[in-house]
Amino acid sequence: GTGKMAQAMIDPLISQGLQDPGSICAYDVSEAALDTVASLYPGIDTAASIPDAVSGSNLIVYAVKPQNCARVHAEIRRAKSRGGTVRDDAAILSVVAGKPARDFLESGIDRVARSMPNTPARIGAGVTVWSCTENVDLAERGRIRRVLNSFGQTVFVDDESFIDMSTSISGSGPAYVFLLMEAMIDAGVHMGFSRETATTLVHHTLLGSTKYAMSTDEHPAVLRNSVTSPAGTTASAIYELESGGFRTVVKDAIWACYRRSLEMGGQSSHVGPNR
Repeated sequence: GTGKMAQAMIDPLISQGLQDPGSICAYDVSEAALDTVASLYPGIDTAASIPDAVSGSNLIVYAVKPQNCARVHAEIRRAKSRGGTVRDDAAILSVVAGKPARDFLESGIDRVARSMPNTPARIGAGVTVWSCTENVDLAERGRIRRVLNSFGQTVFVDDESFIDMSTSISGSGPAYVFLLMEAMIDAGVHMGFSRETATTLVHHTLLGSTKYAMSTDEHPAVLRNSVTSPAGTTASAIYELESGGFRTVVKDAIWACYRRSLEMGGQSSHVGPNR
């Protein structure tokens, strides 16, 4: 696949000098998408088929939609069965949401790393939670970590179940932030700010607050209280948020996302409150 997440991976690999463009081979069912990648990253190799793309590769990246994984598995199996050049030491790195590592064994490759990056990876500010099968050795883990570190922070977990949990917090989390951002901007416009000014205020409030929280290492409740004066403007706003069930709605949304991630992987979603 050569979509947004694939491009978020390709870009820093080349720009940071981690891979020569010619050592990267891309395949996509869309010729237009392949042409776009070729124009964005001169020198990158493109393939006419999945077997051609994986030929001789030591790391095969799955950056496709979950429903398309079965076809990729079948193509890799076909390449192996026909005496193709799929390397015996090849490993898979998946960025596919909801698909457990065991599903990728259907490809005939048994070294699998599963990861959950997020959208800010596109600007090198992502955070990726990842895990791998036990037969991925330390050297291969190091190579995979370098790939994932190229577009942001990484967190390795021994227990793959944390990947589905992270999908609900960091994977889908940017959408929650964007929704909050949208609501705050719209409120500013409703009050009378231009959309441009409201957007600037909200963007920098969220950015500055995040940087401040990270620099102080204080609990968010402490930081919130430091901004909230008794009977003040912030206290009035917090009262409305709490009365509206803000915390409960956010928590329920995260649990709903987690359950859906489990369902997409064919697992039981009877987890969490009231389940």
